[in-house]
Parts: sequence; C-alpha cells; structure tokens
Amino acid sequence: MLGFSTYAALLPELRDAWSLSNSQAGVVGGMFFAGYVAAVSLSTALTDRIDARWVYLGGGVLAAAASAGFGVAASGFWSAALFQVVLGAGIAATYMPGLRLLSDRIAGPNQSRYIAFYTSFFGIGTALSFAIAGLAAPRYGWRAAFLVSALGPLLAALSVALLVHGRRPAAASTLSLGVLFPLAAWRRVLADRAAAGYTFGYAAHCLELFGSRAWMVAFLGYSASVQSGPGFPWHAAAIAAVINLIAVPASIAGNEIALRLGRRRWIVAVMGASGTSGIVLALGAPWHWAAVLAMLVVYSMLVMAESGTLTAGLVAAAPSDLRGAALGLYSLAGFGGGLAGPVLFGAALDLAGGAARQLAWIAAYAAIGAGCLVAPLVVRMNPNKTRL
Repeated sequence: MLGFSTYAALLPELRDAWSLSNSQAGVVGGMFFAGYVAAVSLSTALTDRIDARWVYLGGGVLAAAASAGFGVAASGFWSAALFQVVLGAGIAATYMPGLRLLSDRIAGPNQSRYIAFYTSFFGIGTALSFAIAGLAAPRYGWRAAFLVSALGPLLAALSVALLVHGRRPAAASTLSLGVLFPLAAWRRVLADRAAAGYTFGYAAHCLELFGSRAWMVAFLGYSASVQSGPGFPWHAAAIAAVINLIAVPASIAGNEIALRLGRRRWIVAVMGASGTSGIVLALGAPWHWAAVLAMLVVYSMLVMAESGTLTAGLVAAAPSDLRGAALGLYSLAGFGGGLAGPVLFGAALDLAGGAARQLAWIAAYAAIGAGCLVAPLVVRMNPNKTRL
C-alpha cells in the first residue's frame, strides 16, 4: 500500500508545479481507481483458477513498477494519470486476492473479526504511504517519494509468495468474458437484498473515504491559510499519516459494536454521522488548528467505522458458491465510488469558486458525503426492502 497515497500527499505541490486545475488534479487521483476497476474482475476471477499467491505476486510487481515509473518519468497530467492507472491495476491484484487468500483459510465465528482486521490494515498502509511521502519529499524531492514507495508492494508480494502456503483451486476452467464479467452471477448476488445493500453501501462509503483522503493534505493547506492564529505545528502529510493511522481502530471497533447492535443499525447511524461531519469540518476550517485536527480525527474515524462491517456482512451474506463473484462486484462498486470521489471533490471545488473559498470546500465535502447522507433516508423509506 506504500504507493497508494503518495500522489494525495503531494497533490498541492504537483497541482501547482504542473499548473493543473482542481478538476484535473482530482482526475489524476481518480485514475488509480480507474485502473483498479479495470483489473479487479480479471484478478478476482484468476483466484478461482490458479493459486491466488501468484496473482498477488504479479500485482505487487506491477504496483512497484508503476510507483517507480511515476517517480522517474511523470511530467504532467497525462503521464501522471497513466502511472496512476497502472498502480491501481497492481493494487487490484493484491487487495481482493489477498482477502480471498485469507477468507479461504479462516472459517467459523472468527472469520468476521479476521476480515475486519484485514480491511483495517488497508488504512495502516494508507497512513504509512502518507508518512513516507511526507518524510522523503521535503528532503529528496517528490520523485524520490515515489521511488521509495515502490519498495512496499514488491516486498509484500514476495512475502505472500514465500510465506503463505499454497492451495490449488477446485476448478480451473478457461477464462472468458463471462468469467471476467459474470453478469448472471452478479444478478443473483444483487437479487439477495442483504448482499445488494452491502454492495451499494460500500460504493457510497468508498466515494466519501477516498474523496476525503485524496484531498486531505490540500484541505489542511487551505485551513492553514485562513487561520488567524499560529498554523499547524507539523507538516500536512505527517498530519494526514497520523490521522489515517488513528482512524484504523475505528473499523475494527465498529465491527465489534455492529456484532452487538446489529449491522444495519450501526451502518445507517455511522453513514449519517460521517456525511454530516464532513460538512462541519469544512465549516470549521478557519478555527484554531487544534480544533480542526480534532474534527478531522472524528470525521476520519466515522468514515472508517462501517468499513469492516460492510465487508464482513457481504462475505456472510453471499452464498458460498457466489463468494468470488460477490467479492468482485463488491470491489467494483466500491472502487467505482473511489474513482468518482477525488474527481467529484475537485470538480465541486472548481464549480463553487476554487480552493481559496470556504464555500467551495463545504460544497466538496457535501458532494462526497451525499451518498452516505442519503443511505439512512433510503433505509427509512424502504424498511422492508433494504436489508443490511
């Protein structure tokens, strides 16, 4: 995951250096998810036919090459977008195949807990990505930050290939368009109300999560520029790293709470709270830095609090013979939301007057939080048709 947030950590610098609009900067961030969406069906389908460790190994090597390529050759909008697409494709071949490796080896009541831990480590990787970019770029330049981050996926791929025991899939039919995009299986998944609810909920969750992460450093820069007192005492990328790390336990704790209160009740409450708190965060941008950081921590924890619950719920709800297809559709929906998040945030900034206006930041956070704000209303309007 070390290359995941390198661009987000350096977005303000690269936006200004390459004279990008906020919309263009958001598109570059969103291209990671375009690559992810393009590759996730193939990588997930391959785990049904070959040892998933080799899918993971290939993805790690591809992600490492993309990060290194960005550091060596990126020079503007088009080249940066290209390397982000390749990086997304590489991560696609590690994240869901990694979840498949885990879920195939863990069964029973502990499966939900293990899955929540796995999805939470996505957040730890994000935090480390911000941290490495924040440490390397000021000292050695932004290109060095991408080169250093390339080591992460390479080492992860080798670790999984060498340390996880192999398992041959039961069936090994040839790949086809129907395998890569199993529309019939996806229709069966969506016919299950619970599986459909988790899938659409994950799309709304990812739109807000990745939209906010992509623009976190830029928001901190804006907040520092409008505060009347002393600015933030730490570098913005370091703050983003710490906040993402602090938010990780929220996913694990949220899943534990959901096991006691009920998944539906927890997801609906958290989504409504996260969508609201993003708007409050933008309203409070001119406040003292300590208050801004406190609000950002609360917001980030709320955004993460239903993540593990959604994934564990999908795995539990999907029929065992459709688990691979369900995970593929779930990932497509979620990272499709991830693609839209950074782009929607940047476009809202431009449409509402630019990154120097507070109203624009309010509009941007409202735009990425709209799906989460709508979710509780949908459930209330259709109490017997929407299950989580």
